[in-house]
This record gives sequence, C-alpha cells and structure tokens, in this order.
Amino acid sequence: MYSLDYLLGIVVSVLLVMFSAMVHEVAHGWVAHLCGDDTAREAGRLTLDPRAHLDPLGSVILPIACALLGAPVFAFAKPVPYNPARLRHPRRDELLVALAGPASNLLQAVLGTALLGATLALGQGALTVEMLYGAMDLLTTYVYVNLVLCFFNLIPFPPLDGSKVVLFFLPPAARRKYYELQQYAMFLLLLLLYVLPGLLRVDPLGIYLNATAGETYAALMTALTAVL
Repeated sequence: MYSLDYLLGIVVSVLLVMFSAMVHEVAHGWVAHLCGDDTAREAGRLTLDPRAHLDPLGSVILPIACALLGAPVFAFAKPVPYNPARLRHPRRDELLVALAGPASNLLQAVLGTALLGATLALGQGALTVEMLYGAMDLLTTYVYVNLVLCFFNLIPFPPLDGSKVVLFFLPPAARRKYYELQQYAMFLLLLLLYVLPGLLRVDPLGIYLNATAGETYAALMTALTAVL
C-alpha cells in the first residue's frame, strides 16, 4: 500500500511533468515560427492550454507508471507539427527547433532554482514551517523534473530531439542511414528503458541521468546555497 503523502507526491510530480512537457512543445513551435514555419501556430499549438498538447499515454499513464515504479518521472506531450520546407534555413533551423525544447526545460530549471532561493530568503517568518517545506518540495521537484526532461530528450535516438542534433553534423549519405534507424527507434528505447535494467541489471539510462540531470541539479543547489 502507498501512503497518502506518497500518492500526493506522485500527483504533484505528474502535474509538474505535464506542464513542463507542454512548455517544451510550445518552445519547439515558437522557434519554428521565428524561423518562418507557422505550422504549429496554424494548428493552434502555440498555447499552454492542456487540451492542445496532452497525450493520454505519454502525458498521464507514463509518468504515473514511472512514479509508482520508483523510476525517474518523465513524459511527453503530443509533438508539435512543423514543416522543414517552410524554414528559412532548413538544416540550421531544424537544429534550432530541436534544441528549443530541451533549452526550455533547462531555463525552467534555472527559474525554479531562482524561485526556490526567493522562497527561502523571503518565506522564513512569513510562511509557516509546513508551507515553507511544501514550497521547497514543489520547487525542487520542478527543477529536477525539468532537468530529466532536458537531458532525456537530448538522447540521440529518434524521435527524441537529440537525433536532430546528430543529423545536423552528419553528411548526406550518413543522414540517410540514420533515417533508416528510425524504424528501430522505439525498440531501442524500450531496450534501454526496461530490458537492460530488468534482465541484465544494467541501467544505462539511470547512469546517464545521474551524470547529467543529477549533477546539474547538484550544481544548481550548490550555487543557490552559495548565494544564500
């Protein structure tokens, strides 16, 4: 049985993941708009209205399952549509559009850290101990969730954003080969996420996220402590 506090923590984590994933997708569409492609705007996706973005599997079921299993909580929203042919400089702009999502999560993590600092500096005396600890839990979860989303999406597997980064640096022949790998992408991700940790007791995703999201989180908290 899960305790009420644990279940409430899962609900908060999932809501924060949903919001962060929506901002991630809007960032893709906004940068595409700045680069000349209005496909996302025309589809009504440059909004934070959850109805335009949430995917039942990726935005709800997946993060809940991750939380209940004790795995890093991450999710995805419906991908924002864009048309590379409408970009002013397709190869360069496709890279910028891809990086906009992870960049938005990194920016949210930095903003969350700043809000945490302001809460700690101004909340003592103004808030009860319970309210202060509740705000700290909320903001530290928000920071870590965004760092996980940032670095998870930078993994160079299609359809994750990191695959577009790899494509930018590949010559045409290698780009065609890389596109052929897309048909195996979901299988490779499932292998990485579930088969290796479960069967071989090797968790490459956990190792990667600890070295990236975990270390960045520690650095942000250390910087915050130094400022306070």
